[in-house]
Amino acid sequence: MTPRRLVALALSVSALALAGCSRGEGDQARAKGALPPAVAVIAAPVEVRDVPIEIQGIGNVQASATVSVYSLLSGQIFEVRFKEGQDVKANDLLFTIDPRPFESALQQAKATMAQHQAAIAQAEANLARDQAQADNAHVEEGRYKKLAEGGLIAREQYDQINTAHKSAMATVDADRAAVANAKALVQADAAAVENAKVQLSYTAIRAPIEGRTGNLLIHQGNVVKANDIGNPLVVINRVHPINVVFSVPERFLDQIKAERSKGPLTVEATPQGQSVKARGTLSFVNNTVDMTTGTIQLKATFENQDNSLWPGQFATITLKVRTESNALVVPSQAIQAGQQGQYVFVIKPDATVESRPVVVAFANGPVTVVRQGVRAGERVVTDGQLRLVPGSRVEVKAAVPTPPAAAPGSPAAAPTSPATTPR
Repeated sequence: MTPRRLVALALSVSALALAGCSRGEGDQARAKGALPPAVAVIAAPVEVRDVPIEIQGIGNVQASATVSVYSLLSGQIFEVRFKEGQDVKANDLLFTIDPRPFESALQQAKATMAQHQAAIAQAEANLARDQAQADNAHVEEGRYKKLAEGGLIAREQYDQINTAHKSAMATVDADRAAVANAKALVQADAAAVENAKVQLSYTAIRAPIEGRTGNLLIHQGNVVKANDIGNPLVVINRVHPINVVFSVPERFLDQIKAERSKGPLTVEATPQGQSVKARGTLSFVNNTVDMTTGTIQLKATFENQDNSLWPGQFATITLKVRTESNALVVPSQAIQAGQQGQYVFVIKPDATVESRPVVVAFANGPVTVVRQGVRAGERVVTDGQLRLVPGSRVEVKAAVPTPPAAAPGSPAAAPTSPATTPR
């Protein structure tokens, strides 16, 4: 290769090197001046609202009163006067049992009492007769005594008159005892008549309470035994009003007692598989905590006029303890947990975020009440926090429409634990 060609090649390499260096420096300069891409997030404002403090759980619906109807005497069922599942009122006739044996027993008791009443009349007549004879004997005894004392009659004759007088008095005493005995028999007969009437009344079996009847367990024509425990004729449940029994952790007990002393506490019940909520009031707090579960049993009473609650059902229970007024609330998904505690990402006016620690009061389902850390009107990130660091630029996207809520009876809707209460 000639010296001229070598010089030309060297110049070409130098020019290429200078061009490459110039291009790399320009790209680096442009990279230093460019802004990082914004992170797409979803945000929600911090709001001020009244938030109810609620405790949730699962309860069991129970009839306010349950009565198993038994026959109080043995006999054959003549008639059934109701239909299964029928609403009955107290004292409504349910069954009739063959009354003829008991009517006969009543007539016999009345006849016996009439017989003894006649014996009273006879005994009183005998008493009157013997009393007159005793009075006459008393007069004669007095007269003969004076004659005997004056020596006008023999002493033996007076003794006979005196003996007759004493005999008459003894007869009167016996007659009085006979009258008393006859009256006692009549009193016993009256008691027997009343007992026969009661037994006869038992042939008409009536509803002891108002409620709804269950299955007819003994049908017309069957013979029943008196007080056949374990084999009721029918079971009646009172469903107006109706009760729901549920339990809550014992840590809520003091708060419930304090708020209940101020007035009735509202309870809502949603039966499994339904969306209609029944409203009632807390009516009972058990007098002991279950040491095996650490829970306290409560009972709520509902009017249940629409029969939305049924004995034996399970229902989702919401006990409203009180209302937190003018509380700062953020969506629950905005709360993040870190090594330093709970925090939220707050969007600043320049579209960047800062990590701000917060003091959480309590969570109530989709919203959380915050004591400190945010102000009303500020926006907090509710979705996309995993891609954020303090100072990140963000671009707020529209929230995705919330899917329809699951039915109360579905597994997704069933609460797993009571709501958190204020700290």
